[in-house]
Amino acid sequence: MKALPSSSMLESYQFLTVSGILLIIIGLALVLLPLIANYLPSIEKLEKLPPILIYVYRSENFYFITSPLLILISLILLILYIIK
Repeated sequence: MKALPSSSMLESYQFLTVSGILLIIIGLALVLLPLIANYLPSIEKLEKLPPILIYVYRSENFYFITSPLLILISLILLILYIIK
């Protein structure tokens, strides 16, 4: 018979689960941004946002949109997970 995990372990998993789901949702939104931007009349609206929120790289027919803030949050969460 297996022992049940302690409540502190469940709480740490719950934090990671919520963080993971949040990052997945943000990631999906950012993956869809280039597709949405392709259908917008102008991409200048996205380029006017602060570069920490959305970074837009445009070259001919190639659009690359990313979020430095999302990358930063992901790295911080990864480092915190490794430290614990």
